[in-house]
Amino acid sequence: MGHGTADSLRTVTPDDVRGARKTLQGVARTTAMESSRHLSRTVGTPVHLKCENLQRTGSFKLRGAYVRIAGLPPERRAAGVVAASAGNHAQGVALASSLLGVGSTVFMPEGAPLPKISATREYGAEVRLHGQVVDEALAAAEEYAARTGAVLIHPFDHPDIVAGQGTVGLEILEQCPEVRTIVVGTGGGGLIAGIAVAVKALRPDVRIIGVQAEGAAAYPPSLAAGHPVSVRDPATMADGIKVGRPGDVPFGIVDVLVDEIRTVTEGELSAALLLCLERAKLVVEPAGASPVAALLSRPGSFEGPVVAVLSGGNIDPVLMERVLRHGMAAQGRYLAVRLRLADRPGALAALLGVLSGADANVLDVSHVRTDPRLGLTEVEVEVHLETKGPEHRAEVDRTLRDAGYTVIG
Repeated sequence: MGHGTADSLRTVTPDDVRGARKTLQGVARTTAMESSRHLSRTVGTPVHLKCENLQRTGSFKLRGAYVRIAGLPPERRAAGVVAASAGNHAQGVALASSLLGVGSTVFMPEGAPLPKISATREYGAEVRLHGQVVDEALAAAEEYAARTGAVLIHPFDHPDIVAGQGTVGLEILEQCPEVRTIVVGTGGGGLIAGIAVAVKALRPDVRIIGVQAEGAAAYPPSLAAGHPVSVRDPATMADGIKVGRPGDVPFGIVDVLVDEIRTVTEGELSAALLLCLERAKLVVEPAGASPVAALLSRPGSFEGPVVAVLSGGNIDPVLMERVLRHGMAAQGRYLAVRLRLADRPGALAALLGVLSGADANVLDVSHVRTDPRLGLTEVEVEVHLETKGPEHRAEVDRTLRDAGYTVIG
């Protein structure tokens, strides 16, 4: 991309990635590559999905964590390892440590999803909750490492981590040798950097495109500046790529080898997650769906065949419910309306009859009778509806107004 030099690549080489693959034999799965007819039609070129959401622990993170810990000399392993993470890296470190017989402590934010906390404990780590965000948990992990001698296992900023993640790239070339474009969700940059090292050494013609959430896109300003810079208060539902600053090690590689970084909106992430669930039958977290979001946002701009890396599938059920509704709304398939009705018997039944005639599926109904803005004989009703698309949603809204209902929002 312009600012880096070949010296940037000395931290991780193709031989390092090949060595990492040998280390991971019998540990990490060679995950499936699934073709998507729906995405292929939408994008206008063959699209394949690299299913790292089906990896052990539910994401690619096991690869780098295992290679990093396996490379520690015995005297350093004896002190144990420590990490900070909201979920995927935590689980990767926990399982890798258990497989290698190394004690692990993982600091997680107090608001981390309970399923991720439970899974991390079940994989064998001692979990300590600290702070509200990962940065605060990381500070606690660094203090713990300094105090105890435990080795800090960074989620992306270490050559061994990058080399381990790069094994995904070797599998892509074997499973789809005709690939022309690889699209990768990007946070700190460990995964895309590793894939770039592995792929560009063998197929320099393959375009590698990173995808960041619009509210947490640290790579575009960093690449423009020529060095990693921080974005303040990164905000996105995609916690797997919610990173405020690129890692120094991956940045040097991305700057030289990655062809493009794109951003996607929260609505595009939601729609992509919904598509993965409905059409590919794959449970994918928002960060894992980010490459699909990029394909949907600019479908005619990719040279195919395309491989989209679904980096993880660890999604909290509560978040999934919210994201799916958000995705349905983004596609015009969900409508929430508030109406005022006369507070008399049969009024709600009449409303439901109008909605049934409009072929809208009622998901939820709630009443408010105590709002001081309401008249004595009025009730406010909020109705959540499933619709068939933007045109049908507009038709339902018109039907309600034509029937004489006061639609508040």
